[in-house]
Amino acid sequence: MSTAEATLVLRLGGPLQSWGDRSVFNRRDTRPEPTKSGVLGLLAAAAGRSREEPPGELLVLRMGVRVDQPGTLLRDYHTVSDYRGRPLPQAGVSAKGLQKPTSPAKLTHVTQRFYLQDAVFLAALEGPAVLVKALVDAVRSPAFPLALGRRSCVPTQPLFLAVREAPLEEVLRTEPWQAGETAKQLYARRRRRPATVDLSATLDDSDGEDSLNDVPQSFTLRDRRFVSRRIRHTWVTLPTGFSEPGTAADGHDPFALLGW
Repeated sequence: MSTAEATLVLRLGGPLQSWGDRSVFNRRDTRPEPTKSGVLGLLAAAAGRSREEPPGELLVLRMGVRVDQPGTLLRDYHTVSDYRGRPLPQAGVSAKGLQKPTSPAKLTHVTQRFYLQDAVFLAALEGPAVLVKALVDAVRSPAFPLALGRRSCVPTQPLFLAVREAPLEEVLRTEPWQAGETAKQLYARRRRRPATVDLSATLDDSDGEDSLNDVPQSFTLRDRRFVSRRIRHTWVTLPTGFSEPGTAADGHDPFALLGW
């Protein structure tokens, strides 16, 4: 790794997150981990960039995401209506490209929106040290409110963890486990206080075996455009900080034989 480069380390955690890479009519899905467009959008908001500004030098950042606490999927019961009391338009359009009102008139649509609840991710972004330093200042004192994929999904603290003078993959393999204390204790009970935990990770890799279409070319609401990036999936093993089972510090667990 060049001495002119650094890696920004973020903790992406909150009650709700939603990292969509597509929306189809009344359904908005979430990916199981943060998208590059979502993370770069968060950094752009922190730096005070408007939606009309291109991503610019943010696109040089290599990104890696580690799943420290996967969370669970939440389906939101969500309705949509016209505040003027007008019938909602149909999904199809006329020959003139105009949407007709529903017939018989329909005043409310039920939409499907999905979120990740109680998830925690470690996101690492490697790039020029000057750019990383500017982003650290922005994240610590953001110009606009920050969100985890959608405006309603507010991150918990800490968001900024560190700047490391280490390559992207090394950071993913060495940064401490960021799961919440409740999740850690549940993992300890289920696994009888293991010394290590295996976490999945995904990182930018030009030779990667998979691809994602989530690199933003424009954040403009009416002209959102994305291109693909090559990625590699891997696993990392981290210390949990638990004492080894059977040691004096471990104590007696009456449910151990049941696997709880």
